[in-house]
Amino acid sequence: MTDPLRSVPPLEPLDGGPRISVVICAFTEKRWDDVHAAVASVRAQELAPEEIVLVIDHNPALYERLKASLPDVVVVENREERGLSGGKNTGVAVAQGDVVAFLDDDAVAAPMWLRAFSRHYADPYVAGVGGMTLPMWPGSTPSSDLVADPVPASTGTRPRWFPEEFDWTVGCTYRGLEAGPVRNLMGGNASFRREMFPVAGGFNSGIGRGIHRRPFGCEETEFCIRLRQRSPESELLLDDEAIIWHRVPAERARFSYFRERCFAEGLSKALVTRSVGTQDGLASERAHALRTLPRGALRGLGDACRGDLAGLGRASAITVGLAWTAWGYAVGRYAARRSTGAAPSAAARPNGEEPAQ
Repeated sequence: MTDPLRSVPPLEPLDGGPRISVVICAFTEKRWDDVHAAVASVRAQELAPEEIVLVIDHNPALYERLKASLPDVVVVENREERGLSGGKNTGVAVAQGDVVAFLDDDAVAAPMWLRAFSRHYADPYVAGVGGMTLPMWPGSTPSSDLVADPVPASTGTRPRWFPEEFDWTVGCTYRGLEAGPVRNLMGGNASFRREMFPVAGGFNSGIGRGIHRRPFGCEETEFCIRLRQRSPESELLLDDEAIIWHRVPAERARFSYFRERCFAEGLSKALVTRSVGTQDGLASERAHALRTLPRGALRGLGDACRGDLAGLGRASAITVGLAWTAWGYAVGRYAARRSTGAAPSAAARPNGEEPAQ
């Protein structure tokens, strides 16, 4: 695989660009080394951030430990409802920069990450910029080593059955997503003009990680669609030179998690469409399902015919992933229809109840 840091031309320096605050949301002591590696990668940026804001999600012990361990970082507690959406909203409220960038607590950013974001904000119509998120599979450089050098020497080994079209299940950029204007950015590698948050209304606390037992997502999708609906002239861009690496723990590289994540994504999409409408909520998903996934399945079968039997596994995973996502969406829509008035569907209840199945 080509080293992404060597495959792109160097960026031109940008003088007088926006001040960028970086927000990282953390919630568990189990990611202690990951959080420190993420912070180290932001410190090592070619374009220095205005500040690093670390939001701790309702974990007082972790808050005290990280506040002591990272004295040069703005460490705050989540002031809103438990979960990633509340953490992001808290970070935005604290941030002082012109632009707010988000980095996952189990990811590290390439040195030119912020500089790649910054150059696009010279265009006043650009409301947000996202980047390329590459997976660090099991066996990759450990986070304890990334504190000293945030660029991983090894990105591990992808399971042979795992199709690149479904890298979104592990929080990474997937095959079929191209640089340029996009409907929505991926939440762990994104930036937005600070003034766009009052326009969009912030992240929806009923969608996303941290409030459900299932691995929900899509809080950034719903936010981006809502932003574009309220500010149609605004543009969101994907820059493939704004690179981060996102850690994939062993349990998320298993087929059981893959299947569960697909089902949860379907449930999440049902919540998104209830909020922003079916046309906008499923526009990108229809194109992915109708064009990218069939091509991926055929590619897997072709690989199998050429002697790579794991291609059958990739083709099968694409079929199962699409079916489980569609099933989750159907369940979520059914739950929404059964709900009354403005009450949240069973899939959206903050107490973590499972939707009807």
